[in-house]
Amino acid sequence: MEKAFEGKYRDILIQYLEHQDEELLYTCEKLSREAMEERVSPEEIVHLHRSVLELYGKDLPDFVRLSFDVLLEIMVGYGLAYMEHLSLRTAQKELRSEIAQAEDMQKTMMKTEMPEHKGLDFGVISVAARQMSGDYYSFTEEGDKQIGIALADVIGKGIPAAFSISMIKYALAGMTGDDRKPSIVLETLNQVAEENINDNMFITMFYGLYHEDTHLFEYGSAGHELGLYYQHKEQSFSDLYAKGLPLGVDKNAVYRQFDKKIEVGDAIFIMSDGVTETRTVDGFIEREELTEIIAAHISLSAEKMVQAIYNQLVKIQNFELHDDFTLICIKRTK
Repeated sequence: MEKAFEGKYRDILIQYLEHQDEELLYTCEKLSREAMEERVSPEEIVHLHRSVLELYGKDLPDFVRLSFDVLLEIMVGYGLAYMEHLSLRTAQKELRSEIAQAEDMQKTMMKTEMPEHKGLDFGVISVAARQMSGDYYSFTEEGDKQIGIALADVIGKGIPAAFSISMIKYALAGMTGDDRKPSIVLETLNQVAEENINDNMFITMFYGLYHEDTHLFEYGSAGHELGLYYQHKEQSFSDLYAKGLPLGVDKNAVYRQFDKKIEVGDAIFIMSDGVTETRTVDGFIEREELTEIIAAHISLSAEKMVQAIYNQLVKIQNFELHDDFTLICIKRTK
């Protein structure tokens, strides 16, 4: 224990015993912070208090002196718990710092450029429920007027999920040419996931390939949420039906490929389960209610539309996200 701390404590205690000045008690708060900074344990303060009293009053009653034995034993256990608390608090600060750095790295790695093409309007919103997102989306130019659109969702949270997402990103970036057909993309990524992620984790994914020249949208799914197709002429919605095992479950899984012709005014919506599992007071939102919300904003640009849909869905949940929320819209304008 620092001599300076002992002196300050002694002065405060003796002065208070003589004058009972409440102003002295206010200085104790400042002194307690010094004690924490200098890591003075509670039992050391009890020893100090006892020694000051014994010097101040030679005839200290035995019952007062003996009472310190009980207080000291209590403070020994308390002191150990307090030191453990300080250690855990320090470790927590270090962990938060590491998570913040990992979050920054994830944001850097996950960056993707929004496509800009005449006749096509793209919009996306992706909001993490926690510090790090388990959702991943990307747009890639595939040459020959093809655009790849991917949305993956790791069943799991935190840093392990973020690393799994980065694995998918770089595996996807390594595919070219015919390898970018949705069925082949999913089969290849399934083998990568099966070999590299833990048995208690798996990944759902929707992958589509938009052909600008023919406006044909090819797509496939690995256990992911159904997409939505809006047909402008009929002003109706239908599911982008696609089924398949999540990535990482069975390395021999085969994935089917589907296609949809996109006309002027039509729109495609791809989403994570943070959208479809919006929680109302009556439970999860119904598909019909979701399409009604989308329909109410269908005249907006794709970017404004996804933002408006997010605002309404998060309001339904009292502004609390229960899962990562990602919504992608591709709208044909010409």
